[in-house]
Parts: sequence; structure tokens; C-alpha cells
Amino acid sequence: MPNPLLEPHLLPPFSRIEPEHVEPAIRQLIENNKLGIEALLANDEDYTWDNLLQPIEELEDTLAKTWSPVSHLNSVCNSETLREAYNACLPLLSEYSTWMGQHSELCAAYQQIANAEAFAALDTAQKKAIDQALRDFRLAGVALPSDKKTRYGELRQRLSKLGSEFGENVLDATNAWSKQVTAGQLSGLPETAMASAKQAATAAGQENYLINLEFPSLSPVLNYCDDRDLRQEVYTAHCTRASELGPNAGQWDNTALITDTMQLRGELSRLLGFENYAELSLATKMAESPASVVDFLHQLAEQTLPQARQEWAQLVEFARDESGLTELQSWDVGYYSEKLRQNLYAVSQEDIRPYLPADRVLPGLFEVVRRLYGIDVNAVEHFDSYHPDVKLFELLSGGKVIARFFLDLYARAHKRGGAWMDDCRVRRETPDGLQIPVAYLVCNFTPPVGDSPALLTHNELTTLFHEFGHGLHHMLTRQTVAAVSGINGVAWDAVELPSQFLENWCWEREALAFISGHYETGEALPEALLDKLLSARNFQSGMTMMRQLEFSLFDFRLHREWGSGAFDTVQDLLDTIRQQVAITSPPVFNRFQNAFSHIFAGGYAAGYYSYKWAEVLSADAFSRFEEDGIFNAETGAAFRTSILEAGGSKEPMELFIAFRGREPRVDALLRHCGINGQ
Repeated sequence: MPNPLLEPHLLPPFSRIEPEHVEPAIRQLIENNKLGIEALLANDEDYTWDNLLQPIEELEDTLAKTWSPVSHLNSVCNSETLREAYNACLPLLSEYSTWMGQHSELCAAYQQIANAEAFAALDTAQKKAIDQALRDFRLAGVALPSDKKTRYGELRQRLSKLGSEFGENVLDATNAWSKQVTAGQLSGLPETAMASAKQAATAAGQENYLINLEFPSLSPVLNYCDDRDLRQEVYTAHCTRASELGPNAGQWDNTALITDTMQLRGELSRLLGFENYAELSLATKMAESPASVVDFLHQLAEQTLPQARQEWAQLVEFARDESGLTELQSWDVGYYSEKLRQNLYAVSQEDIRPYLPADRVLPGLFEVVRRLYGIDVNAVEHFDSYHPDVKLFELLSGGKVIARFFLDLYARAHKRGGAWMDDCRVRRETPDGLQIPVAYLVCNFTPPVGDSPALLTHNELTTLFHEFGHGLHHMLTRQTVAAVSGINGVAWDAVELPSQFLENWCWEREALAFISGHYETGEALPEALLDKLLSARNFQSGMTMMRQLEFSLFDFRLHREWGSGAFDTVQDLLDTIRQQVAITSPPVFNRFQNAFSHIFAGGYAAGYYSYKWAEVLSADAFSRFEEDGIFNAETGAAFRTSILEAGGSKEPMELFIAFRGREPRVDALLRHCGINGQ
């Protein structure tokens, strides 16, 4: 039977991929790659880019293009059979990665190319790719004795499996909880949220209304529902997911997985000669040392804490005056914050929603990109898809297609929560010509209800721009070496620069004039409503900043201090950090860490600080547009050339200085957040 995963395709053949295709394809390609690499190394001639590294890149790209749709489908259309097939391949891919990274003859061949006179004739991207490969050989334990090499491979395989299990537990725990409720219980919810809950109940064959833990359902309940008991029930179900507590206590408990993951990460770090996993993590990042990261986070906290405390005191006083509430609980914070926002600024996310229909926002986003970078975005009508909601677009420059992306906007069952960008195809030079980049852009917005289009909140608008910023980094690259093309090879603490940077246009009058349009009348966001939105931009920005710093410090200190005796349990460390930087502590049953997928199932371990680190870069980069004009074509071209097109071909600081003319300053971030830095 033909296996579609083994056939060459311009784009993934989603409709033809079945779980039984996955493991045979991956096994065959890994075997092909190993045989191919050994054959290349058997050549007696001197190794060069053309006779060794280019052919290896071709082998690696074939495997990547096969695994990419499998990994993507596992995230957006999860099923038991696909999950089994996906998980069966994780140890195979981990073993192959270790085999490559610890291949001493291959490492020696790379070193020979780096030492040869011909190295000077290679271009910047090729040199950077070789330098990074040599670094990665060291980080894969190529110099370790054989017994430690074996242990390294075991650790990598086990960590890969633990990460997958963690994410599956979060997804299953999220899917497991729902509640049928009456209209009276949902008093206070906006019409759009009520309609979605009604539609969910109908789809499930139930009466009344149905709420669940997916963000489009969760958020309206916590922010608008007048029923305090229901808010508490939903909050409790959400913050105890995948833990030993809550409505599904112990069923998908990630507690032991966290301990196992941390133990193995610590052992892996020591095996490679690092004191802790934080040190290992920084070996591929901008930050120079663990101390510099902690200092950075504490400095931001110091500058933000006074304002955050004022904001909290204001909220507590408001809740007391509004409802006589003497003790503000975690399930009250969103609700009274929204009421306070209305009281101060007479605007809410729901007021903005009718003016942000998805079918108006997308052309608006594409117009921003056209004005900034001279890029056109066109929809592709016919393509192989995995869900009716998915769209495919092409990016064109001078009428020529330079990239494509799949867009999957709406929340649904069996789809991982959150929003992300991933690569489907990377830009590279192949024996048959240029392979153009293809991206996946995924969000979890409220889907259309009935005949009405999907209506976005302003928060969802910024999320869309954020992910598209990542997409542009991947798609506008000019690099043709896979290892440094797009986001490949970019230091993790700089990779959020293009994404956070693009969010700024969601707050600009000139941009919102064509991004927004009422879903019934087409009227742009009214000036009075826009004024209110902009006035409320930094509402509780101090509290928001401190929350992110809490996450960042928890992640980094956990990975820096694990096993040092500095704390007894993960919960103890989290409680300690909250005492230092949190404005208020959540209830003792909160198990935030058990669903912290960024660091236990994603790529942000000892790297969550990257969001704030890169936000300094993005705010300072945007300040040049504030000086030159937000749609200044020359400035847009400079950002495209210096940052987006360069990919990972140069160090991030070098690229930033090329664009800004100096090193980054924190002032712009504090100003954009409305933090006076007391």
C-alpha cells in the first residue's frame, strides 16, 4: 500500500495521512538517513560543503517534511490512534538525533571543513551553520566516553517521552471537564459567549448551555459571570488540571512527571559538564549567564512592583465598595478587574468584539504587512486540508510567490490550547531549485456562531498579530541554508522579537482604521471607543508584568536550583517566589505548574524569561517606527532586511544593532507598559 508520507509533495497530503502510515515512514527515513550519512563519510576526498553538508541537509529536510504534518496533526486533530503512532516515533527520532550528535566521524568532518582554507570562501550563513553544528555536537556529548554517551541517549529519549505525556495529560484534563448550566447561572456573560455556550450544548446533544475549559469558554465565565460559585467551580477545575486535586483528581496527574523531568534534566546537564539545566539552556541563548537572567528579572520586578501594588490596592477597594467583598479571591480578580475597567474607562473587550470580525481583521493584518514590507497575501482556494476551518495563503513579492502558510484560528475539541507558529517547510536551496518556506499558524479563538462571523477581542487580535510575526520571521527569511533559515538557529531569547514587535500595530489609530470594521455595518472602530481602548491599554499593566515575572523566575530558578537543597518541592519554590514577587497568592489548591506546558512540554525550559528579554528588544525596535512613522517604508525595509531576512545567520545583538544603531534599552518597554519605574 502506498505511503503518502514517503511521496514527494509541495504541501502535506493531510487527507491521505493515516496513523498506520506514520511509524513505517519514520523508520524507513531514519534508516535511509543513517545509510546515506555513512556513505557520504566513506568518501576518501576532502569534505566540503557541497559533497557532505549539502547532501546531509537534503536527508534531514526529507525527514523533517515527513514528521512535520504528523506532529502538527497530533496537536490540532488529536486522537488515540494518532497519539499512539506519534509516541511510537518519539524514541526513534530521539535515538536518531543522539546518533547524529554523537557521531565522532561526522563531527570530525565538520571540524575538517571549518579548519580548511576553503572555509573562508563560504558565505556567512554556511559558516554560522557549521559553527552551530560544532557547538551542538559538544552539547550532544560527542566527546563523552561510550558509557556516558549511552546514558545521554537514554536521558534524551526519556525526556522526549515525558514531555509528550505532560502535554497529553493537560489536553485530556482540559477535554474532560464540562458543565451544563442554565441562562440564569451565566448571568452577566456577553451575548457572544452565551451564543457560543448554547451552540456547544446543541452540538453535544444537550439542553441549555455548555461551558468547558477551552479558553473561549473559560475566559468569559471568569471575567463576566455574576455567579460567584460558578466562577469558583470553573477556576478550580482549570487550575487543578492534570494534578492530584480538583474534579478529576489524580486521573492525569503531572506531579510525578515534573519530578522525573527535573531529575533527568539535572543529570543530563551534569553529564555535559554544566552545574545545572539553566546553564545548559543558556549555552544556545543570548543571555551570558544565569546570574544575568535573574538580575534582569529582579530589576524589572523592582521597577514594576510599586505600581503593581497600587493597582492591587485599587482593585481590592473597588470590589469592597462595589459588592462589599472583604476578601478578593482568585476567581474574583478577572470579574472585578473587568468591572473596574468599565468603571474607569467605560470599555471592555466585548465592546470591541463587533468591530473585529475575522473576515475584516485578516485583510487588515495583510494590509499592515503590505505597507511595512511590500508583501501581498492571497488566499489559495483549493488545497488538501485536515479541517474545514483551515485556510491556506500565499505571500507574494513582486507578484512572485515567496512563502505559504496554513491558518487554523478556532478552538475545538482535541486541539491543543494556546497559539503557536510552527514550520511546515523551511526555505533552502535544493538540487531542484529553491524550496520556499511554509508555516502553520494556530490560534484558539471563539468560532463563528450561527450566521455571524467569528468576532475577536482585542486580546485575540494581538495574539493573531503575535503569531503572524513569528510567521513572517519564518517566511520572509532570505537564507537558503536550513540550519539558519527563518527561526532556525535564532537564539531562543531573541525569537520572540518579531512576534512581539508586530503586536504594536494593534494599538495604532492609523492601522486600526482599516483593521477594524463592524461585522454588520462595516463601520471602523469609532473614535470615542478607540480613545477608550487606548486609554485602557495599560490597565493593570504592573500586575500583568509581575505575573509574567513570577512565571519566569519560577522556571529559571527551578532549573538553576533543582537538587541544590534550596527548596523541598516544586510547590515550595513556587510559593517562595510568589511571596517575593506576587501581588497576591492563589489558593493552596492551585496547581499552575501541572499545566505549565511551555516549560514541561515545550521549548521554554529555563527560557520562559525570553518573553520579557525579547520584549525589551521589540519595544525598542518599535520606538524607531514611532520616530520615523509607523508605516515608514524605509524603516520597514530596514527591519525586514536586518531582522526578518537574516534569520539565524548572525548573532541577534549584531542584527539588532544593525537595525537600531545601538544596543537595546529597557526604557521603551517600561514606557509602552505605562510603568514609571519607581
